[in-house]
Amino acid sequence: MAHVTGKLTKKLVENLGMGRHGDGGGLYLVVKPSGTRSWIVRVVVQGQRNNKGAPLRTDFGLGGADIITLNQARIRALEYRRMAKQGLNPRFNAQQEIPNFEEIAQQVHIERMPTWKNAKHGQQWINTLRDYAFPKIGRMPIDSIGQPEVLMCLSPIWTEKHETAKRLAQRIKIVLDVAKSKGFREGENPVTSIKDAQVLPKVKAKAKHHAAMKWQDVPSFFNDLRNREAMAAKALMFTCLTGSRTGEVLGMRWDEIDIEARLWTCPAERMKTANEHRVPLTDGMLAIIEPLKAMASKYVFEGQKRHAPLSNMAMLMLLRRMKVEGVTVHGFRSTFRDWASEVASAPREVAEMSLAHKVGSDVERAYARSDLLERRRVLMERWSQFVAGSSGNVVRIG
Repeated sequence: MAHVTGKLTKKLVENLGMGRHGDGGGLYLVVKPSGTRSWIVRVVVQGQRNNKGAPLRTDFGLGGADIITLNQARIRALEYRRMAKQGLNPRFNAQQEIPNFEEIAQQVHIERMPTWKNAKHGQQWINTLRDYAFPKIGRMPIDSIGQPEVLMCLSPIWTEKHETAKRLAQRIKIVLDVAKSKGFREGENPVTSIKDAQVLPKVKAKAKHHAAMKWQDVPSFFNDLRNREAMAAKALMFTCLTGSRTGEVLGMRWDEIDIEARLWTCPAERMKTANEHRVPLTDGMLAIIEPLKAMASKYVFEGQKRHAPLSNMAMLMLLRRMKVEGVTVHGFRSTFRDWASEVASAPREVAEMSLAHKVGSDVERAYARSDLLERRRVLMERWSQFVAGSSGNVVRIG
């Protein structure tokens, strides 16, 4: 049995900081600033010279330390040294153990965990591959996956589940790109080739509409909500009045609210548009949230766990319990938009900015410094009065 001991240990491999760490016999663990760990072996090929006439000394990558164990790396390094001693260049003579598609995909998922917007997005990323790629190509060596194998995954869902198929293609491409960067693949990415050659048919995207309640029905619905004590009911009331997205409302923290200025400032990192959004708080909105301050939670709408927000399904489940069928929480944004146009005759830019939609071209937005806060305040106050059942005379929002 080959002698494959050295200076490094499993614990050191997992914890050593940035740099090149020698195990002995030309084997090194390389830790990059990003934290990725990989193996290289440095050998001198007997009888071969570089372009300067010196003995040919070469570094060879043995794979990532997340895939190749310390013992495997030592065995491979020994194999490379033996070949080099015989005058054989390991680049052309080594039998490299190639990981399969699922192994690389799982590692990419782990490596990118800190970059996901939230845990849910990270889980969705790997779930798409688990459902549509792993059953077909998961066990295939990563270097054997070409256009036919990618098409095996994409073709069955390309038309029926087009958005899912597009996300799947993007994720397969990332896995194959990472495999190439680790030295396990060569040549163009087959996902790119399929796209460039337009192998798959064009699919006309269908506009997605969130089922919305008629604005005429909102006051009665809101009155029903007002008689419920559940936190989900309060969050849904606030969502109706603000026209905000579900995630923006549920993630709302007390430090985003200025009661005195009657203002909620949702930070850019929580907005779909990635821009900070100011929401004017009306009497109706404040009446919902001010009593909740007594709970002394980080979040305005606290869920079952202390200092954690309400579940993102809570409001939808409440709608179902209320037997409100065919309506989504997101749909209340459309309800508000219809009311703003048909009843309040609000200018388009005021209504759209109230929903945190981008208005106009990039150039127009560059010149339009104002977010029309005070004009939006008038509109939202009017909406609150209507929803609460005290609409009075309809006024024009200028």
